[in-house]
Amino acid sequence: MNDEKHYNTLSAYYKEKFNNKVCKVSLNAGFSCPNKDGSKGVGGCTYCSKSGSGDFAGSVYEPLDIQFEHIKAIMTKKWPDAYFIPYLQANSNTYKPLSELKKIYEPLLTIDPKVIGLSIATRCDCLEDDKIEYLSELNKIKPIQIELGLQTIHEKTARLINRGHTLEEFSSCVKKLRSHNIEVVVHIINGLPYETKEMMIETAKYLNSLDIQGVKIHSLLILEGTKMGEDFKKNPFPILSLNEYRDIVIEQIRNLNPNIIIHRLAADGVIKDLIAPDWTIKKMVVMNEIDKEMRRLNAWQGDYILGNS
Repeated sequence: MNDEKHYNTLSAYYKEKFNNKVCKVSLNAGFSCPNKDGSKGVGGCTYCSKSGSGDFAGSVYEPLDIQFEHIKAIMTKKWPDAYFIPYLQANSNTYKPLSELKKIYEPLLTIDPKVIGLSIATRCDCLEDDKIEYLSELNKIKPIQIELGLQTIHEKTARLINRGHTLEEFSSCVKKLRSHNIEVVVHIINGLPYETKEMMIETAKYLNSLDIQGVKIHSLLILEGTKMGEDFKKNPFPILSLNEYRDIVIEQIRNLNPNIIIHRLAADGVIKDLIAPDWTIKKMVVMNEIDKEMRRLNAWQGDYILGNS
């Protein structure tokens, strides 16, 4: 942490670890999701877009190596010496038989000499023991990072958004991954229907009970083409203002273990599909508001835990 950012940022973490700029290259490997294809549920989480949070990943119609090269070329113009982490982003990227996963993961680790690891977004119910064992072996070659969607610890909300797995399943999966020394990043969402500020802060506090290395904090995006979007049009529920979101995030950060790396504090969405909140369009404004208010309050990550507030 430094005077500019009062929390542990991903860019600073990578700079310290690798002494270099590191870019994540978002890819779409054409995975599905057990919460969409009927094995666990249909329709997915009610807020989830058709792309499965892969709106800014590469084109699913291109091979992964072509996706990687296209995105790498853009990034290299800005950061010529950057290292890269292929990021399998869209849908549940362990939701295939192990034999097929091997054909996807292993080429990505050797796709470019500047690739220094692999990041995989998935669900806790798509990580059977044989897959975790395999990821453990890959992790000995280059660092493997698993991103897991939790969104909320509150079961009533989880049922409402059709998450399709329990908190117990989630925490058990984290323990298994960590027993193999695999890095875990958790996604949580602020502004889910009918959750209070206190409920959102409880979700952040819960993360301290888990051995996780990173967190992504998102604002809820209500999108066209989603179940939540259709429901919202018929029966709108209260949504957070920018100031409310800012204040909740700051409270979450202050209650968060200072060793956890914060990967994200604002959501990305396709503007043409956004129903609400409209303030999420200006991501940098959201980030700046959080930073500015933390400086004004002299608030730091974990200061409530450390007793420095």
